[in-house]
Amino acid sequence: MSTEIDVRSPRRLNHLKLAGIAALLAAAAIVGSGITSRIHSRSEVADWTRAQAIPTVSVVQPRAPVSAQQLVLPGRLAAYINAPIYARVSGYLHAWYADIGTHVKAGQVLGMIDTPDLDQQLQQARADLQNAEANEKLAATTAKRWTLMLSQDSVSQQEADEKAGDLAAKQATVAAQQANVARLEALESFKRIAAPFDGIVTARDTDVGALIDAGGGNRPQLFTVSDAHQLRVYVSVPQSEAASIRTGMSATLTVPERPGMTFDAHLVDTDDAITPSSGTLLVQLAVDNHRGLLIPGEYTEVHFSLPASRRALEVPASALIFSDEGLQVATVDSGGHATLKHVAIATDLGTQVIIGSGLDRADRVIDNPPDSLVDGDAVHVAAAKNPGNDTRATEGSNPGPGEHTHG
Repeated sequence: MSTEIDVRSPRRLNHLKLAGIAALLAAAAIVGSGITSRIHSRSEVADWTRAQAIPTVSVVQPRAPVSAQQLVLPGRLAAYINAPIYARVSGYLHAWYADIGTHVKAGQVLGMIDTPDLDQQLQQARADLQNAEANEKLAATTAKRWTLMLSQDSVSQQEADEKAGDLAAKQATVAAQQANVARLEALESFKRIAAPFDGIVTARDTDVGALIDAGGGNRPQLFTVSDAHQLRVYVSVPQSEAASIRTGMSATLTVPERPGMTFDAHLVDTDDAITPSSGTLLVQLAVDNHRGLLIPGEYTEVHFSLPASRRALEVPASALIFSDEGLQVATVDSGGHATLKHVAIATDLGTQVIIGSGLDRADRVIDNPPDSLVDGDAVHVAAAKNPGNDTRATEGSNPGPGEHTHG
């Protein structure tokens, strides 16, 4: 039986343990390195995602309007003088001599009225005047005789004074009758309906045989005569532009039926009051119409050239933000964050708008701002190109393909 012992077996076991521990440590190192790499990659992805979430925007610099501000408003043309003609005497229309569209001269007869009642009153007044004149002559003769007899002491002073007083009364009666005849003769002259000035008959609201009542106001007029050699233009100017309106300033008119034609007008006056119901200032202009191309009562567009306000700034219409909080634009501050500002439009020029308030000349306005942009959001500003096509780097990353800026 052998009694020898293998003393090397425990050493082999120790070596195996050490090898296993080393393998475990190596595996742990590999796993730890992988986890660390994955965490780092995930962090980089998160940072990249956050960076990509920041929008890249193009900015524009507000500028003063390069030309006078154009203000276009609707207007209404009216005849410079428009006179409805009423009857001053009652009767029946005997005849009319001018229809609508007739050019008439001042004093030209438009119509005649038959007034049988007035004719009889005038005849009676003339007869009363003759009677009064006859009584005056008799009273004058009697007073003269009694004055002569008074000088001969044939009659008393009282009787002579009575005859002189009767003469004075008869003279007053004659004067009253003369005034009555003159009044009726003046009314007789109104049987002739005449044009008050040179113009055009724009209305004839009566006909032969029509019963005519004297007066005006709520009664229908017989004729209407308008002087259209010069026209008035009435325009309601918004209160925001009222301060720019000055007497004597020029304007141009256009009418739909005369495409391509413009008419010069000048501002005559304003009513110097803002109408509460509409918040507008009524403006009156005058336009020459000697060629007769304009018609009273028609619609016109009035073009004013107003001096630009010192505070007015021009920006693209695409920079506007319409929200529940009102009209806004987005600007970029020095830290690369968006700031929303409330603005008011002075004039809409289509692709461009004139901002009346809310912006400063030094502001950088975001053009085509994202719909999700809110106040305080970080943004990247795209690089702008100068006229020499040199790219100048600005804050943030470079713009992507297809991005454009306004400058």
